[in-house]
Amino acid sequence: MIASSGLVNIISHTDLDGVVAAAVAWYANSRFGPVKISLTGYGEVDNLILEGLRRHDRVITLDLSPQFQNTIDEIDRFFGETEPFLFDHHQSTHDKIGGRPWTVVNTKRCGAAVYWDWLANNAPESTKRLVARLSGFVEVANDRDLWINENADGRLWQAMVTLCGEWGALTRIIANPDATFTDAERAAALKFVAAQEERFKAARENMSRKKIRGAGGADMAFLGDGFLEFGDTSDFCGAILDRHDEAGTAPALVALAFRRPSGTWAVSLRSRDGLAGRAVSLLKDGRKIRGGGHEDAAALYFPVSYDEKSIKDTILSALETNSENQAGMGVTLGDLLKGFGQ
Repeated sequence: MIASSGLVNIISHTDLDGVVAAAVAWYANSRFGPVKISLTGYGEVDNLILEGLRRHDRVITLDLSPQFQNTIDEIDRFFGETEPFLFDHHQSTHDKIGGRPWTVVNTKRCGAAVYWDWLANNAPESTKRLVARLSGFVEVANDRDLWINENADGRLWQAMVTLCGEWGALTRIIANPDATFTDAERAAALKFVAAQEERFKAARENMSRKKIRGAGGADMAFLGDGFLEFGDTSDFCGAILDRHDEAGTAPALVALAFRRPSGTWAVSLRSRDGLAGRAVSLLKDGRKIRGGGHEDAAALYFPVSYDEKSIKDTILSALETNSENQAGMGVTLGDLLKGFGQ
């Protein structure tokens, strides 16, 4: 069903998964009207969703979710369609808005694959035939985003997103939906990855590690701005978390701070036991600090008034609060009653 504005409004993330999801949405919906595509992050997704709904666009939101409760409340009031418009796979999305009639959330698939699967069960055959051309990219994105690591081209395609920018990568995928690299593309991606490894070396040398009080010796690794490109995040954090250092230990959480041109901060968090998601839940307040993401791959956004030290201290404080909360959960009702009776 086409909304009254006649505009197909696709909102998606800026990584490989988000770019592939946007391309799938373009193939599935561009026949129905003019298409607007916004590749963005958690800092702008609320405004884009609400603007689109208020214009009565046909909104399709992929690999992202609203961050503010008032946005969710307004969508609940506004939504009257029979089809969902938000397709995601993050655990935080599942916990906060999963089950609503306007959402489809599956944490076992990447965002592009969640939308792909929904189309397979709900789209007409003509649409299925169109999006089938992108099957290779959906498979690569799913392997890459879930760290299955069965397809080595996943890292190279993520390199292409960083190298060409999300819009350049999207243009390539829409114009040529074949996920097979040309010789020139593969050469450029391999060269980029080689340079990326040099950045990783400098980043490791400048990364600090700090013990988390109350966490049994676990620590946080923190890297300030200027050593990595934003698109390096997944590969660098994977190397730190999965390839232990000389002491044989990996940090409980890696935090990478990037200062944006406006002076605000984007901080990528990665972990292996849900700690990144818990840190985001403790810190995001809907006013100064925003954030969202997976349990183990999340992001925080700090205002310009913060510096690297205050960001590091704030995240460390959240991790220590999490440790205190986890320790508190070990106290049973029997323990409390015993103490009360003494």
